[in-house]
Amino acid sequence: MDLLAFKQRILPVQNRLFRLATMFLGNREDAEDALQDVLMRLWSNRQQLDTYQSVEALAVQMTKNLCLDRMKAHGRQKADNQADLGSLATEQLSPHRQIELADSATQIRRLIDELPENQKLVLHLRDVEEYSFEEIEQVTGLSINTIRVTLSRARQRLRDGYTRLNDYEANY
Repeated sequence: MDLLAFKQRILPVQNRLFRLATMFLGNREDAEDALQDVLMRLWSNRQQLDTYQSVEALAVQMTKNLCLDRMKAHGRQKADNQADLGSLATEQLSPHRQIELADSATQIRRLIDELPENQKLVLHLRDVEEYSFEEIEQVTGLSINTIRVTLSRARQRLRDGYTRLNDYEANY
C-alpha cells in the first residue's frame, strides 16, 4: 500500500478512531497519543493491509486493544469528562436547564463507564459511530445475534440505571 492508498483508506476513519479512544481513555491527550500509535502501527504494516477484508475493522480493533492495554498499564479509571453542551443552543436554554442537561450527561457517562467492555464497545459502535451490524461483526468477531443481545442488554442496563438515579419518588 502506497501513501496515496493509505491516505484514502485510513485517514477518513481517524475521527472515528479518535472518538473510540476518547471513550475508553476519557482524556483528549491520551486519545490523541493512542490514535497516533495506531496510525504509526498501520503505516509500519502497510504492506500487509491489503490482505485484510476490512482495514477499518482492523484499525478499530487495534484502537480498542491499545486503549485497553493502556488502561490496564496505568491502573486507573477514566477521568470524568465535562458535559459538552457546545452543540446545544445554550443561549436559548435557562441556566437551570443547562445544569440539568449537564448533570444528565454526566450520569449517562458514568453509567456507560460501568458497562462491561463488550457492551460499551458495541453500544459505542452502533449508537455513536452508527456502524451497521455487519460492520460491528467484522470489528468484534461476534455474531449478529450476539451483537443484538449485547446491545439490548447495554441499553436496558443504561435505562434501568438512569431510571434508578432519577426515581425521585423512591428516594423520599
